[in-house]
Amino acid sequence: MIWTEIDTHISQITGEKFLSQQHLSISGGCINQGYAVSDGKLTYFVKLNQATKAEMFAAEMLGLQQMYTTGTIRVPKPLCWGTTGNSSYIVLEWLEMTTGNNKSWQEMGRKLAAMHKITSNQGFGWDMNNTIGSTPQINNLSNSWIEFYTQHRLGYQFKLAKRRGGNFPLEDKLLTAIPELLANHQIKPSLVHGDLWGGNAGFTVESEPVIFDPATYFGDREVDIAMTELFGGFPPTFYQGYEEIFPLDTGYENRKILYNLYHVLNHFNLFGGSYGSQANRMIEKILTKSNS
Repeated sequence: MIWTEIDTHISQITGEKFLSQQHLSISGGCINQGYAVSDGKLTYFVKLNQATKAEMFAAEMLGLQQMYTTGTIRVPKPLCWGTTGNSSYIVLEWLEMTTGNNKSWQEMGRKLAAMHKITSNQGFGWDMNNTIGSTPQINNLSNSWIEFYTQHRLGYQFKLAKRRGGNFPLEDKLLTAIPELLANHQIKPSLVHGDLWGGNAGFTVESEPVIFDPATYFGDREVDIAMTELFGGFPPTFYQGYEEIFPLDTGYENRKILYNLYHVLNHFNLFGGSYGSQANRMIEKILTKSNS
C-alpha cells in the first residue's frame, strides 16, 4: 500500500518510526493531490502524482533544498521523494499557514531580496530541467542571460504554443529585439523561485513569510518580482521591503512585461483560451516601448 511505503521512507529519513493514521486530502496545487499525513503527533505534507512525474518531484526537492540551505526565506523543508507502484510522491515539512499583514509582507520582500543575493558562478540555468506548472522548463546552463532567456524561456514557449495552434505574428521581431530590450541592464545569475505568484506564497501562524512550489533556477532576479505583479500583485509593503534590501534597476517597468510574457505563454500552453491574445497584446506593447 502506498501509505505504508511512504511511512517507511519517512521513518528512514527521520530515524523515528512513523505510522500514519490520518490522510486528510487538501490542495496540492493544480496538478498534484495533496495530503496532510499524521500519526497523531507529527504531521507531514505529501503530494502525489503519477509515477511518470517522479522527476518533477526530484526537481522540487532539489529546489527547496537549495533555497532552504540559504537561510534567507522560509520554505517547507523537504524530507524525501520517491515512487511506489503507479504513484510518485514528495514529503515536506507541514506548516500551519495563515494570511499576512503589512508587516509580514514587508518582511517577505526583505527575505526574498536576501535570497536573490545568492548567485551562481556557473551562469544562468540550473543543475536539471524542472517544470513550470506541468510544462517542462529547460535549464541548460549559459553564460548569457540574453541567450538563455531567448532560447530556453520565450523561444521554447513559442514553440509549444505554435504546436497548440497559437499564432504570434511578431514572434521573430520580438526575439530579435531582446538584446536591445535588455541592453544596459547588469544581470547576475540570482537564485530565483521561478513561479512566484500569490498562490505560492504565504505565512506561518507566527507570521513568518514562506514561499513554496518553486520552479527554481539561476536567472535575473526581476523575473520573480515581475511575476508577483502578474496575477493581482502583492501588497505595496512587499515591494517596499524588497527595495530596502536590494533596489531594482532602472528600466524594470519595461522589462517586467517581457518577463511576464513567459508566464502568459505558459498559461496559453496549459489552458488555451484568451491567453494567446493577451500574449500578442503584450508583444505589441513591448515592441512599441522599445521603439519609443
